This record gives sequence, structure tokens and C-alpha cells, in this order.
Amino acid sequence: MAVSSFYLLFLTLSWSFFFINAIQPSQKQVLVQVRKQLEYPQQLDFWVNTGNDFCYLSSPQVNITCENGYVTELKIIGFSADQLPKKVKSSNFVGFPIPSQTLSQNFSMDSLIATLSRLTSLKVLSLVSLGIWGPLPNKIQRLYSLEYIDLSYNFLYGSIPPTFTRLASLQSVNFDGNFLNSSFPDGVDLLSSLTTLSLKDNSFSGKLSDQPNLPNSLIILYLSKNSFSGQIPVKYGQLNNLQELDLSFNSLSGVIPPSLFSLPYITYLNLTSNKLTGQLPSRLQCGNKLAAVDISLNRFTGALPSCLSNDLSNRTVKYDGNCIMTDAKHQHPSSYCVEEARGVEVDPKSFKDSGKRKNPVILVVVILGSVLVLVLLVFGFVVICRKRVLSEPKSPQKPVQDYSVSGYPSELLTSAISEGEKLGTDRIPVHRVFSFEELKDATNNFHRSTLIGEGSTGKVYKGKLANGTGIAIRHLTVSKKYTIRNLKLRLDLLARLRHQNLVCLLGHCISNEGPNDSDSNKVYLVYEYVNNGNYKSLLAGNGPENVLKWEDRLRILSGVAKAVHFLHTGVIPGFFNNKLKANNIFLNENGEAKLSDYGLSIIAEDIKQEAVSNHGKAYSFVKTRGHNIVGEGRSIRLIWFVSGLDKTELLMELFCRQMKNLEDDVYNFGFILLESLVGASAASRKDEFLMNEMASFGTEDERRKVVDPIVLASCSHESLSVIISITKKCFIGDSWARPSFEDVLWHLQYAAQVQANA
Repeated sequence: MAVSSFYLLFLTLSWSFFFINAIQPSQKQVLVQVRKQLEYPQQLDFWVNTGNDFCYLSSPQVNITCENGYVTELKIIGFSADQLPKKVKSSNFVGFPIPSQTLSQNFSMDSLIATLSRLTSLKVLSLVSLGIWGPLPNKIQRLYSLEYIDLSYNFLYGSIPPTFTRLASLQSVNFDGNFLNSSFPDGVDLLSSLTTLSLKDNSFSGKLSDQPNLPNSLIILYLSKNSFSGQIPVKYGQLNNLQELDLSFNSLSGVIPPSLFSLPYITYLNLTSNKLTGQLPSRLQCGNKLAAVDISLNRFTGALPSCLSNDLSNRTVKYDGNCIMTDAKHQHPSSYCVEEARGVEVDPKSFKDSGKRKNPVILVVVILGSVLVLVLLVFGFVVICRKRVLSEPKSPQKPVQDYSVSGYPSELLTSAISEGEKLGTDRIPVHRVFSFEELKDATNNFHRSTLIGEGSTGKVYKGKLANGTGIAIRHLTVSKKYTIRNLKLRLDLLARLRHQNLVCLLGHCISNEGPNDSDSNKVYLVYEYVNNGNYKSLLAGNGPENVLKWEDRLRILSGVAKAVHFLHTGVIPGFFNNKLKANNIFLNENGEAKLSDYGLSIIAEDIKQEAVSNHGKAYSFVKTRGHNIVGEGRSIRLIWFVSGLDKTELLMELFCRQMKNLEDDVYNFGFILLESLVGASAASRKDEFLMNEMASFGTEDERRKVVDPIVLASCSHESLSVIISITKKCFIGDSWARPSFEDVLWHLQYAAQVQANA
């Protein structure tokens, strides 16, 4: 009897433990979404056969741990450790996806972090060598429970965002083998629990002493294989908890702070392959726990201190490739270190005078002369600029506040234009200039039968080129306040907008036909012809062949949201007033959504244009390697760069006019979402509907009265709720409180994922 009772108790406790640790459905959905966003890596193939049991899944490259049904640890490792450095560094990565090495162009680091942030108990995150690419987003602060993060051997670039320092529980950070640059974020010393910081094999540069202070809690600091220069900061010798320090393979110079060797807990010190100089103190003191030292391949001279002698059984010291008098067989002659340290050819006879200080008078004269030349250059540049500005009429510029911009690899800057144009457009023809005769031939001299649309931005004609390509031609009338040169610059900017969900601009034509005294130019924009109807007509379709189920609507909406997100953030300056309407969304033969009428505000006269005054963000022009770049202080997306005064003025003008319209796109997209929910006819009432019936989304019964029956018959409850929620947010009265398109896109993709799993 006692045995039976014990057995029953054991079973009860076992089942209780199982249910307590069974993964929550919401957590499972997040993991499924992560797998999708990582583009189904083969390491996660075994998830398919696990049913509902995701907790405590383990394989050599994957581990998931849960507590009380919530994921606390997620580890996914791609290639094995011996493959990582060779594979990543063999690529010519410049900020754009590389087939077979990175995830595709559809990957979004922003979206991945947003998804992971829903694992609210996540303490350990390790995503190693998975082809992840892009800058670390500011929203990384949402992973507020993180204690350990390892994103090593991916393709992260840009700077570590300042919000990273808000992860107060962080203990270990590993970003090895990426393309991060700029500097550490300010406030990193406030991470009082941080014990490990590993940033090996990245693109950090600049003086190491200019980097922000590091927390005293650090035990391991790895900064090797970067491009740090200058002297090793004395403050590194005050990190009293440090046990391992690796500054190898940089361009550090000057003398080593002796305190590095005597840190109380230091066991490993690697300074090889730098440009460190001078003599090590003969009475150098080494910590009792110091077991391995590597100062090889530097410019040290003199004798080796006794505490670095290899005669000590408990300490390994490497010092080959210097000019140290000990073991001359593996050392350079002293002249080598002197010449390398000074960076010039040195006469050995004059070395005895090398310690003398240069004449201060000469130094002052050189400095004053340099300043005078610089002032004259600036003055000349200002005079030239004023003349060029006055020579061409343009809209007055509004003041723009200064803000700093994150640094990027020079390779990214120099190749941004060409790579940006290739983004998702391998099959799209190159933009070209059409002759007016070509367009007349394509439309039978613009015959009335070819007119397929007319609106506030002009008439639209359907045509066919000589090679059989179907085209749509939009005729615009543009004020002559823009010179032909200025107008061509605007068209050039518009032509660079290439995305798989945008109707492709194939070319343009500027016609001079008409009265000579006309105050306007005729501009013809030539687009690809998308022949499968527009979204509004499909929503209103009555035949069964035109019925758009819920999953179809989500797919179309997601495509449009991707396009608008690209227009807002994929180019600089962004395009924000894009006339978002359901009848401007077309479907091609594959059912893929294509947005038309985007970006016309830069050339069309009748689209309202407003200047930015107090928008709450600060922007600046930054001169980088001869290119003028408009940057946003918080983040920067580089697709195209222009140089030259006229182009810079144009970018600033467009930027100021359009930033104010960011909210318009979100608000207008809300109406497209609304039409998708309730049908085109009901949503056409717009303001009346918003005021009287939006509250009807509140309960299940009320939804049945308002939502399109086709939607109700084909959607899951949770998927519908997600879209209703984001739709309401698009109509918030305060424009600053509305969601970004990044958030809108995330909700659409999440709703589609929920629907697919329903």
C-alpha cells in the first residue's frame, strides 16, 4: 500500500512538473516566427516533428530552455567553430546581402529583434553564424531580461546603438566576427554586471583612448583584429577584476602602461602584432596569477624584465619579432624598431639627438600657416556657394538641426548606389530616357482609347513599346521654376526607387513641345504595366473568381507595407507622401502587390508640400569621402549618395518638404487596412465610419455586423484581432503616437503567421 501511494505521488509530481514547464502557446508562436525570419535554417529542421514540446529541445547546434512555460534560453549555431572566421571574412560584404552567405534581402534585423522581444523572460540569446545582416537596431533595448548575448560571426555592421546600454542585466556580450565600427556606446561603464566583452575581428577604428570608459566589473576583454590606434589607455590598468585582455592585431603604438602586468587577477595578456615601442621597465612587476604574455611582433627595445623571463615555470612569454636584446636570434636590429617607431628613415648617427624637442617657433608657424590656408579655402567655398545658389531659383530652405551620424565602412559608402539599385531588381530593366516619338508610337499618338486613368497627378495612358513590352505612361505638368537640370536631378532620385513591391519606373521623357512662353514642362513617366487589376476593384469584386480571402489580403498588405517601409527608411532622404490608396495597389500575374504613384511629390506641383519646422528629430549633412550624405541621428540607411552643391541643396529641400508627411502615409494606410476589413464600399465613408462605427470592432457580435463576411469566413480570431488593433493605432489623433511602418509591417507578418498556423 505504501509503495502504491509513493508511486502515485511520484506520478503526480512528474505530471505537475511537465505542465508547469510546458511551453506557453504564445512562446511557441514566437519561436515559429523566429525560424521563419531566419529563413528556415537546417539546424531547426527537427522542430517540425516535435509537436508542442519546444522546451528543452537540444541538439549539438540548438538549445532551448524554459522556466514556467516561458523561454529563457535560445541558442542556434550555424557553422562549426573551425569554419566561422574563414567563411565570414572570405566575402566582400559591403552592407548588402550575399547569396549563400547572408540571409536574403527580405531579412530585417529590426523585425527579428521585435519578435525576440516577445520572449519576455529570455536571458540567454545565442545566434551564431546564421547569415544575419544589418545594423543593430535601437529596439534591442526591448530584450530587457538578457544576461548573455552572442551574435558572433554574422554580418552586423554600423555602430552598437546607445540603447544597448539599457540592458542592465547584461553579463556577457560576444559580437566577434562581424563588421561593427564606430565606437562603443556612451554609458557602457554603467553595465555594472558586465563581465565579458568580446568584439574581436570587427571594423572598429580610431584611438583606443577615445573610446568610452569600460565597467570595472569586466573579467574578460577581447578587442583583437580591429583597427584601433593610439596608446593603450592607462585606465585599462585600473580594471582590477580583469583576468584576460587581448588587444592583438591592431595598430596600437606608444608604451605599455606597466600596471597592465600587475593587475591582481590578470592571467592572460596578448598584445602581439601592434606598433608598441619603448623599453619595458627593468623592475616591471607582474601579477602572481599572470600565466601567459604575448608581446611579439612589436617595436620594443632594451632588455626583457625579469618577471617576463621564460625561466619561470608558471609563466609563458612570447616576445619574438621585437628589438629586445634577449635572444637576438629572433629579434630585429635596433635600427628597425627606431625607424618603424618614427615612421621615417633615420640616420643611425643622429639617433642620439632624437630625444631633443623640436623648435617650438617652427611648430607655431606651421600651425598658424595651416589655419590661415584653411580659412581662405572656407571663405572661397562660401563665395562660390552663394553665387551658385543665387543663379538658380529654388524654394527657400528651412533650418535643420545638427545631429551626429553613425559611421559605416568605406566600402559601404562607395558601393551604396550600385548595390541599392540592385536591391530586389535583378529582372528589372535599367532606367532610361525615352524620346517623345517613342511614346507617341507606343500610344498611337496618345489616342483616347489608350487613356486608362486621370487624377490629380495627371493622365495615365496604356501603351506598348516596339519590343512588345507593355507600359503605362503618366503625363505630368511641372512648373518651370525647376530648370531642366534640376528636374533631371529629381527624376534621377525617383528612378533609384527599386523594390519588388513598387511598380517599376522604366524611364522618362521631358517634352519641350507647346508654346514657348508656357510656364510649365511636360514630363512623361514610363512605368511597367501591371495587368491583373487593382486592390480596390478586387475587394469590391462580386464573382467567386475575384474573392480575396483573408490570407490573400494579408499577403497583399504585407507587400505594400514592405514597399512603403523601403520608401521611408531604405533611401535617404525618405519618400513619405506616397498617395496611399487601395486603387493605387496593383497585382501582377503572380498575385504580387505593386504600389504605384509613389514619390511623385518631388516633381508634381499639385501635391501638398510642407516644410519641416519642429518635427522632434534632428538631421544633418555629413561630408564623407567626397559624398554628401543626409543622415538621421538615430539610424542611417544608405542606398544612394550624391555629390555636388546643386544635388545637396536638392536633397535638403526634398528632405524638409517630406519629413512632415510621414504621418500621412500611416494614416492613409489605415484606410487601406480598413477597406480590407470591412470592404471597399463601407470604408469609402471614411470619417463618418471612423466616428460612428470604429467602436464596433470591440466585441465579437459587433464585429460580425461590420467586418466583411468573406473575412469572417476565412480568418482566425487572433489574426483578425491583430489587424484590428494596428488599424486603430493608425488613426490615433496625435500623429507622433501612430505606429511606424516597421511596426505596421511586423503586425501584418505576425497576423499572417498566426493565420497560417490556425
